[in-house]
Amino acid sequence: MSIHWWELIGRGLLVYFFLILLLRSTGKRQIGQMSPFDLVLLMVLSNAVQNSMSGGDNSVTAGLILAVTLVAANWIVGKVTSSSKIMEQLVDGDPQVLFHDGKVYDKILKDSQITRQELIAAVHKAGYADLDMIRAAILENDGTISVIPKQH
Repeated sequence: MSIHWWELIGRGLLVYFFLILLLRSTGKRQIGQMSPFDLVLLMVLSNAVQNSMSGGDNSVTAGLILAVTLVAANWIVGKVTSSSKIMEQLVDGDPQVLFHDGKVYDKILKDSQITRQELIAAVHKAGYADLDMIRAAILENDGTISVIPKQH
């Protein structure tokens, strides 16, 4: 190996947490509704950060150390977010109300990079003809849109 094992771990952790922050800042839509463009972005992004993690060391050992580091970091983040509401909110965010009782929240749509047409498509996918048939639409932490029907 051309660099120390502990440097590989540090580089892997630095890139992992940087990517969490970067992807978290792009909004929930990017996580839950991947388009072909998003897939290409992730593939290119992974290639772009590969050398920064490995420091140019392409050995099998370096690859294994980085793989274990990334899986362990992901496991730890999962454990911490499942046991701490504050960490869950920091990493996952909060659900966002896109529509409620006849009102579309345009600012939240814009901030979430969701168009009205995408909102209406989610309503159709849930089995409703239009917004008049539902009470609320909520952008969940995983990027999906939950639709709550009106009570009859």
